[in-house]
Amino acid sequence: MNQNYLKQKKILLVDDEQELLDMVVSILKEDGYTHIATAKTAAEGAKSAQKNPPDLAVLDVMLPDGSGFELLKRLKETRDYPVLFLSARGEDEDRLQGLGLGADDYITKPFSPSELVARVKAHLARYERLIGSNTPENDTIEIRGIRIDKTARRVWVNGEEKQFTTKEFDLLTFLAQNPNHVFTKEELFRKIWDMDSVGDIATVTVHIKKIREKIEFNTAKPQYIETIWGVGYRFKV
Repeated sequence: MNQNYLKQKKILLVDDEQELLDMVVSILKEDGYTHIATAKTAAEGAKSAQKNPPDLAVLDVMLPDGSGFELLKRLKETRDYPVLFLSARGEDEDRLQGLGLGADDYITKPFSPSELVARVKAHLARYERLIGSNTPENDTIEIRGIRIDKTARRVWVNGEEKQFTTKEFDLLTFLAQNPNHVFTKEELFRKIWDMDSVGDIATVTVHIKKIREKIEFNTAKPQYIETIWGVGYRFKV
Protein backbone atom coordinates (compact mmCIF):
# COMPACT_ATOMS: atom_id res chain seq x y z
CA MET A 1 0.00 0.00 0.00
CA ASN A 2 1.28 3.46 -0.90
CA GLN A 3 2.62 5.05 2.30
CA ASN A 4 2.41 8.58 0.90
CA TYR A 5 -1.29 8.02 0.32
CA LEU A 6 -1.76 6.96 3.95
CA LYS A 7 0.09 10.06 5.15
CA GLN A 8 -2.57 12.24 3.55
CA LYS A 9 -5.07 10.85 6.05
CA LYS A 10 -6.55 13.16 8.69
CA ILE A 11 -5.67 12.45 12.31
CA LEU A 12 -7.46 13.85 15.39
CA LEU A 13 -5.58 14.03 18.71
CA VAL A 14 -7.51 14.70 21.94
CA ASP A 15 -5.52 15.14 25.16
CA ASP A 16 -5.53 17.81 27.86
CA GLU A 17 -1.72 17.79 28.21
CA GLN A 18 -0.41 20.45 25.81
CA GLU A 19 3.15 19.17 26.08
CA LEU A 20 2.08 15.68 25.07
CA LEU A 21 -0.06 17.05 22.20
CA ASP A 22 2.90 19.05 20.90
CA MET A 23 5.16 16.01 21.12
CA VAL A 24 2.74 13.70 19.28
CA VAL A 25 2.09 16.30 16.56
CA SER A 26 5.85 16.73 16.14
CA ILE A 27 6.39 12.96 15.93
CA LEU A 28 3.69 12.51 13.31
CA LYS A 29 4.83 15.49 11.23
CA GLU A 30 8.39 14.20 11.25
CA ASP A 31 7.06 10.97 9.78
CA GLY A 32 5.22 12.84 7.02
CA TYR A 33 1.68 13.24 8.37
CA THR A 34 0.43 16.77 7.73
CA HIS A 35 -3.34 16.74 8.33
CA ILE A 36 -3.44 16.74 12.13
CA ALA A 37 -6.13 18.36 14.30
CA THR A 38 -5.85 18.70 18.08
CA ALA A 39 -8.28 19.25 20.95
CA LYS A 40 -7.90 19.43 24.74
CA THR A 41 -11.43 18.50 25.82
CA ALA A 42 -14.09 15.99 24.81
CA ALA A 43 -16.34 18.84 23.61
CA GLU A 44 -13.59 20.29 21.42
CA GLY A 45 -12.79 16.83 20.06
CA ALA A 46 -16.42 16.13 19.17
CA LYS A 47 -16.77 19.53 17.49
CA SER A 48 -13.56 19.03 15.50
CA ALA A 49 -14.64 15.56 14.34
CA GLN A 50 -18.04 16.85 13.29
CA LYS A 51 -16.57 19.76 11.32
CA ASN A 52 -13.72 17.83 9.73
CA PRO A 53 -14.16 14.05 10.13
CA PRO A 54 -10.82 12.32 10.75
CA ASP A 55 -9.55 9.05 9.32
CA LEU A 56 -8.08 8.07 12.69
CA ALA A 57 -8.42 9.43 16.24
CA VAL A 58 -6.08 9.22 19.22
CA LEU A 59 -7.92 9.92 22.49
CA ASP A 60 -6.83 10.31 26.10
CA VAL A 61 -8.98 8.31 28.50
CA MET A 62 -9.14 11.06 31.15
CA LEU A 63 -10.37 14.43 29.86
CA PRO A 64 -11.39 17.56 31.82
CA ASP A 65 -15.03 17.43 30.74
CA GLY A 66 -15.58 13.69 30.57
CA SER A 67 -13.96 10.44 29.58
CA GLY A 68 -12.44 9.39 26.31
CA PHE A 69 -14.81 6.43 26.44
CA GLU A 70 -17.82 8.74 26.22
CA LEU A 71 -16.18 10.68 23.39
CA LEU A 72 -15.55 7.43 21.54
CA LYS A 73 -19.27 6.64 21.64
CA ARG A 74 -20.08 10.06 20.14
CA LEU A 75 -17.48 9.71 17.41
CA LYS A 76 -18.66 6.25 16.40
CA GLU A 77 -22.26 7.46 16.04
CA THR A 78 -21.55 9.33 12.82
CA ARG A 79 -18.66 7.54 11.15
CA ASP A 80 -16.49 4.48 11.63
CA TYR A 81 -12.69 4.83 11.71
CA PRO A 82 -9.79 3.57 13.84
CA VAL A 83 -9.58 4.97 17.39
CA LEU A 84 -6.55 4.58 19.66
CA PHE A 85 -6.57 5.32 23.38
CA LEU A 86 -3.73 6.89 25.36
CA SER A 87 -3.80 6.41 29.11
CA ALA A 88 -1.55 6.65 32.15
CA ARG A 89 -3.70 3.86 33.58
CA GLY A 90 -2.76 0.44 32.32
CA GLU A 91 -5.38 -1.54 34.22
CA ASP A 92 -6.95 -4.40 32.30
CA GLU A 93 -10.42 -3.13 33.20
CA ASP A 94 -9.83 0.20 31.44
CA ARG A 95 -8.26 -1.52 28.45
CA LEU A 96 -11.15 -3.96 28.13
CA GLN A 97 -13.72 -1.19 28.49
CA GLY A 98 -12.11 0.82 25.68
CA LEU A 99 -11.76 -2.14 23.35
CA GLY A 100 -15.29 -3.24 24.21
CA LEU A 101 -16.66 0.13 23.10
CA GLY A 102 -15.01 -0.22 19.71
CA ALA A 103 -11.52 1.19 20.22
CA ASP A 104 -8.86 -0.40 18.03
CA ASP A 105 -5.86 -0.06 20.34
CA TYR A 106 -4.81 1.04 23.83
CA ILE A 107 -1.40 2.61 24.46
CA THR A 108 -0.16 3.10 28.00
CA LYS A 109 1.77 6.26 28.90
CA PRO A 110 4.67 6.77 28.79
CA PHE A 111 5.09 5.39 25.28
CA SER A 112 7.88 5.53 22.74
CA PRO A 113 7.38 7.84 19.72
CA SER A 114 8.27 5.03 17.32
CA GLU A 115 5.60 2.80 18.87
CA LEU A 116 2.89 5.41 18.38
CA VAL A 117 3.84 6.06 14.75
CA ALA A 118 3.99 2.32 14.06
CA ARG A 119 0.52 1.77 15.51
CA VAL A 120 -0.97 4.74 13.63
CA LYS A 121 0.48 3.36 10.38
CA ALA A 122 -0.73 -0.16 11.11
CA HIS A 123 -4.30 0.87 11.91
CA LEU A 124 -4.61 3.23 8.92
CA ALA A 125 -3.32 0.50 6.60
CA ARG A 126 -5.57 -2.14 8.16
CA TYR A 127 -8.64 0.07 7.81
CA GLU A 128 -7.80 0.91 4.19
CA ARG A 129 -7.51 -2.80 3.42
CA LEU A 130 -10.81 -3.43 5.19
CA ILE A 131 -12.81 -0.83 3.28
CA GLY A 132 -10.89 -1.56 0.09
CA SER A 133 -12.00 -5.19 0.17
CA ASN A 134 -15.60 -4.03 -0.11
CA THR A 135 -15.20 -1.42 -2.81
CA PRO A 136 -13.63 -1.47 -6.28
CA GLU A 137 -10.08 -0.16 -6.29
CA ASN A 138 -9.65 3.21 -7.94
CA ASP A 139 -7.79 3.36 -11.23
CA THR A 140 -4.49 5.07 -10.43
CA ILE A 141 -1.19 5.97 -12.09
CA GLU A 142 1.95 6.29 -9.97
CA ILE A 143 5.18 7.63 -11.46
CA ARG A 144 8.14 8.97 -9.48
CA GLY A 145 6.26 10.68 -6.67
CA ILE A 146 3.17 11.60 -8.69
CA ARG A 147 -0.06 9.74 -7.95
CA ILE A 148 -3.01 10.29 -10.27
CA ASP A 149 -6.35 8.86 -9.17
CA LYS A 150 -8.30 8.65 -12.41
CA THR A 151 -11.47 7.51 -10.66
CA ALA A 152 -11.61 10.36 -8.14
CA ARG A 153 -9.81 12.80 -10.49
CA ARG A 154 -7.29 13.77 -7.81
CA VAL A 155 -3.51 14.27 -7.99
CA TRP A 156 -0.81 14.08 -5.33
CA VAL A 157 2.80 15.19 -5.76
CA ASN A 158 5.14 13.72 -3.15
CA GLY A 159 2.17 13.13 -0.87
CA GLU A 160 0.69 16.63 -1.23
CA GLU A 161 -2.60 16.96 -3.06
CA LYS A 162 -2.65 19.50 -5.90
CA GLN A 163 -5.70 21.09 -7.50
CA PHE A 164 -6.14 20.81 -11.27
CA THR A 165 -8.74 22.15 -13.67
CA THR A 166 -10.61 19.63 -15.82
CA LYS A 167 -8.41 20.09 -18.89
CA GLU A 168 -5.19 20.24 -16.85
CA PHE A 169 -6.11 16.90 -15.27
CA ASP A 170 -7.04 15.36 -18.64
CA LEU A 171 -3.82 16.54 -20.26
CA LEU A 172 -1.58 15.37 -17.38
CA THR A 173 -3.34 11.99 -17.24
CA PHE A 174 -3.08 11.44 -20.99
CA LEU A 175 0.65 12.17 -21.01
CA ALA A 176 1.27 10.03 -17.91
CA GLN A 177 -0.65 7.13 -19.48
CA ASN A 178 1.69 7.29 -22.46
CA PRO A 179 5.15 7.71 -20.88
CA ASN A 180 8.07 8.60 -23.16
CA HIS A 181 5.73 9.02 -26.13
CA VAL A 182 6.24 12.35 -27.90
CA PHE A 183 3.03 14.11 -28.89
CA THR A 184 2.76 17.20 -31.06
CA LYS A 185 0.73 20.16 -29.83
CA GLU A 186 -1.78 19.43 -32.58
CA GLU A 187 -2.22 15.82 -31.40
CA LEU A 188 -2.70 16.91 -27.80
CA PHE A 189 -5.16 19.60 -28.82
CA ARG A 190 -7.27 17.13 -30.81
CA LYS A 191 -7.14 14.51 -28.05
CA ILE A 192 -7.89 16.70 -25.01
CA TRP A 193 -10.09 19.39 -26.50
CA ASP A 194 -11.71 17.05 -29.04
CA MET A 195 -11.35 19.64 -31.77
CA ASP A 196 -9.52 19.91 -35.07
CA SER A 197 -6.09 21.48 -34.93
CA VAL A 198 -7.45 24.55 -36.69
CA GLY A 199 -8.30 25.80 -33.20
CA ASP A 200 -5.90 27.75 -31.00
CA ILE A 201 -3.23 25.17 -30.16
CA ALA A 202 -1.47 27.79 -28.01
CA THR A 203 -3.83 26.67 -25.26
CA VAL A 204 -1.78 23.45 -25.04
CA THR A 205 1.34 25.47 -24.21
CA VAL A 206 -0.55 27.44 -21.58
CA HIS A 207 -1.90 24.29 -19.92
CA ILE A 208 1.51 22.58 -19.96
CA LYS A 209 2.96 25.64 -18.21
CA LYS A 210 0.24 25.53 -15.52
CA ILE A 211 0.70 21.79 -14.97
CA ARG A 212 4.47 22.22 -14.60
CA GLU A 213 3.93 24.90 -11.96
CA LYS A 214 2.05 22.31 -9.90
CA ILE A 215 4.18 19.20 -10.38
CA GLU A 216 7.73 20.35 -11.12
CA PHE A 217 10.28 21.29 -8.47
CA ASN A 218 11.98 23.58 -10.98
CA THR A 219 9.89 24.61 -13.98
CA ALA A 220 13.04 25.77 -15.81
CA LYS A 221 14.36 22.20 -15.66
CA PRO A 222 11.26 19.98 -15.80
CA GLN A 223 11.68 16.43 -14.58
CA TYR A 224 8.31 15.13 -15.72
CA ILE A 225 6.90 16.89 -18.78
CA GLU A 226 9.74 17.42 -21.22
CA THR A 227 9.68 19.74 -24.22
CA ILE A 228 10.98 18.14 -27.40
CA TRP A 229 11.89 21.24 -29.38
CA GLY A 230 10.31 21.46 -32.80
CA VAL A 231 8.05 18.47 -32.08
CA GLY A 232 6.00 18.64 -28.86
CA TYR A 233 5.96 17.15 -25.36
CA ARG A 234 6.44 13.86 -23.58
CA PHE A 235 6.04 12.56 -20.03
CA LYS A 236 9.53 11.37 -19.15
CA VAL A 237 10.09 8.27 -16.99
